[in-house]
Amino acid sequence: MEIQGLFHLQLMMFLLMGVGFFLRKKQIVTSEGRKVLTDLIVDVILPCNIITSFQIAFDWSVLQAGIQVLVISLILQMFCTLISATCYRKVPKRQRMILQYGTVCSNAGFLGNPIAEGLYGSIGLLYASIYLIPQRIVMWSAGVSYFTESPNRKEIVKKVLRHPCIIAVEIGIVLMVTQLKLPTFLARGISSLGGCTTAITMLLIGSILADCGLSNMVSGITLIFTLIRLVLIPAAVMAGCYLFHVEAIAAGLSVVLAAMPAGTTTAILAAKYHGDEVFATQCVVFTTLLSMALLPIWCIVLNAVF
Repeated sequence: MEIQGLFHLQLMMFLLMGVGFFLRKKQIVTSEGRKVLTDLIVDVILPCNIITSFQIAFDWSVLQAGIQVLVISLILQMFCTLISATCYRKVPKRQRMILQYGTVCSNAGFLGNPIAEGLYGSIGLLYASIYLIPQRIVMWSAGVSYFTESPNRKEIVKKVLRHPCIIAVEIGIVLMVTQLKLPTFLARGISSLGGCTTAITMLLIGSILADCGLSNMVSGITLIFTLIRLVLIPAAVMAGCYLFHVEAIAAGLSVVLAAMPAGTTTAILAAKYHGDEVFATQCVVFTTLLSMALLPIWCIVLNAVF
């Protein structure tokens, strides 16, 4: 894992976030425009990026490491669900639902893919796509239930199966296992759209930062949440990977993605379901900024351990 490369990646991401911040402040990106960006990323760009990540030569060692990543992610989601159920009982409900969702659903879907690709290349992007499967499922089940009454099981299954990113993973796995080649024009088109992931994602996050009130962002609650989200959870993942001798790239990727900040959808759902959207945005922004500072530290630790 190249620490110098990570610093350059972070500087680039900060630059793109700054552009998004500027565009929002100048009203070039409006609230409606940001919603369009979000839908574009989730429904088009990320699925294309995922399909492209599976376009590699099939290798049983890759498959085995991918299975390890999937198992780690499954166990982690159960661990995060347990934390969210026990650590925030004394917090008021409008804030508790936000902390619970932010603990279970990180921003690995947005920030994780570009970071995984920047650190580990196409194999990192492939493992990240597999790692995110359990989280995407939880987002439509336990995640939504924090803000609403428990959704109908049939509706959960429909939403999961129809999610563009899940469909993209299924397509990608078929293409990798069968080694089928897409027509050149289609492959290039998908690759071109997928290549926009980092730039568009960082512009979106920058536009969200522009709308956040920075006052009162640091509080006892946000500090505890940040400690859980950025330190406790990845530390637990790293300890498990070390104890069970997980393959180095799979372990490193799992820890890095576990150290991602609260998901941007936290603020979106808080606004939709009458939660404390200001508090939600502050949690997202605070954990995002601190994650950029802590990520190099995690990379140094990973290099020493694995």
